[in-house]
Amino acid sequence: MSTRQSPHPEEPDVHLRVTLRGESLDFAACLTSALFFLQEQRQRHFIDDVDVIAGDTTGLRRLPGERLYDGP
Repeated sequence: MSTRQSPHPEEPDVHLRVTLRGESLDFAACLTSALFFLQEQRQRHFIDDVDVIAGDTTGLRRLPGERLYDGP
């Protein structure tokens, strides 16, 4: 489990499942970062797929570079 903190601790975390070359990777991200990450992936298509999964994010690593998706 990562000890990194959310850039927006006041927001709920969401579970992101990122699929890259057939491999699924699961991450936690704050809602703001998750939304900007999804928006960028729709525009640029760097990865195969991203799903937002309902449920607990306990034990998930934080999205790498999460702070980069903190807004425009």
